[in-house]
Amino acid sequence: MIVREAKPEDALRLSELYNQLVNNPAVNVEPEQIQAIYDDARSKLFVCDYQGNVVGSALVSLCADVMFRKQPFAVVENVIVDAAARGLGVGSALFKTIEVYCVSTNCSKIMLLSASQRFDSHAFFEKQGFKGAIKRGFVKYRSAFSGAG
Repeated sequence: MIVREAKPEDALRLSELYNQLVNNPAVNVEPEQIQAIYDDARSKLFVCDYQGNVVGSALVSLCADVMFRKQPFAVVENVIVDAAARGLGVGSALFKTIEVYCVSTNCSKIMLLSASQRFDSHAFFEKQGFKGAIKRGFVKYRSAFSGAG
């Protein structure tokens, strides 16, 4: 099992994984966007390669902050492990890599959101050291933005 940064040629497989996550026909992973994230010093799109197949992914982005000098915080998004690969340690490997990255960039914290009904995911995140009872997350989607018409 190898966790590495995503490459443009992972686009099709990532689309398949994201469709397991959200089942949304608007999902469209473009190789150029994977390359842009790869080139961005403040974001990492990690994938887990197991026996030659991408079976998991997570995006981590650093956010500038002023509260603790120059210390950024990290936001993790789009965490997915292929249904057929769950229980193999893929998610744990992804989060270990994320933590190493966040330590190397001096992050003050790592935050993530999870859909309220994904109870198995919540248990997994708690097992990884995340505390679901400390803060409450809120989301406003583009369709609800003022003037999004």
